[in-house]
Amino acid sequence: MPVPAVELEVGNRTVRVTSPDKIYFPDVGLTKLDIVSYVIAVGDGIFAALKDRPVTMERWPGGYRPDVKLSTRSDSHGEAFYQKRAPSKGMPDWVETVTITFPSGRTADEVCATELATIAWMANLGTLRYHPWPVTKSNTEKVDQLRIDLDPQPGTDFADAVPIQPTYGFIEARHAVIALGRELSRRMPDHVTVSWWKEERGARIFVDFNQMARDRTIASAYSIRPTPTALVSAPLTWDELSDVAPQDFTVSSMPARFADVGDAWRPFYELEPRSIDAALEMYARDERDLGTGKYGGAEMPYPPDYPKMPGEPSRVQPSRMTNETREKEGLA
Repeated sequence: MPVPAVELEVGNRTVRVTSPDKIYFPDVGLTKLDIVSYVIAVGDGIFAALKDRPVTMERWPGGYRPDVKLSTRSDSHGEAFYQKRAPSKGMPDWVETVTITFPSGRTADEVCATELATIAWMANLGTLRYHPWPVTKSNTEKVDQLRIDLDPQPGTDFADAVPIQPTYGFIEARHAVIALGRELSRRMPDHVTVSWWKEERGARIFVDFNQMARDRTIASAYSIRPTPTALVSAPLTWDELSDVAPQDFTVSSMPARFADVGDAWRPFYELEPRSIDAALEMYARDERDLGTGKYGGAEMPYPPDYPKMPGEPSRVQPSRMTNETREKEGLA
């Protein structure tokens, strides 16, 4: 007989885990209860990554299987899906929410991770990856983490975040990442690029500046990846990078590592926030040198679902650009 539910004490809350024996990762025999228990085992680490932040839930309510598809903006028919709005039913009264604003100007109340029990509750909903915004509930318009996503082309790896003073908004934070990425590409032109179009990147690492745009998030530390062996996002020290591989860190192995070494990113959360003024000065220099509002200017294309942004160049990839577009963009 299937077990209908179990109750776990998380802090001073009781979290109900429904269908605890439901298989979530068949290749390694992990159940739904195993997934919730994992979140609790690495609680200090995952809570530090999500604390007081609006969180988009990546839900796999039936667990992971190779044939399960994740819904996207272009195809919403997957069994797994991203949930931005807090559930309208069945949410405990102690789960907090915060209002966030999308690029369209619409708003939504999103789950806010104010305690570990909230994260365990999200795990019970089938959440594997947690996507926190780079803002906190105290001010959802001021960015406090400068997230630099290193997007590997065939051949590379890894991502990091920088705590910053919550002084600037999403546009300025994105400009700071563009400027930093462009400077890296100047210094290491054979290894780094900020070219938005894949056809221009080659084998270079792409600094994905649009992951710093509003409503763009990166899976948090300790999130579970939908893979056969239940890989997890593992915080590492710089010294570890050359000696490890993603396959080393799973739902089964991470709790032992966490019990042994704790949260490798704890020192990061204790850092004093920095200013991004120097990066914004670099962006201002690029505006003077490269101009704005044309392909190849200082500004870069936004994601396709965004409204047209001020100073943004054409979103037409170079190989498809017509003479008419070139004239409009001042390239003819």
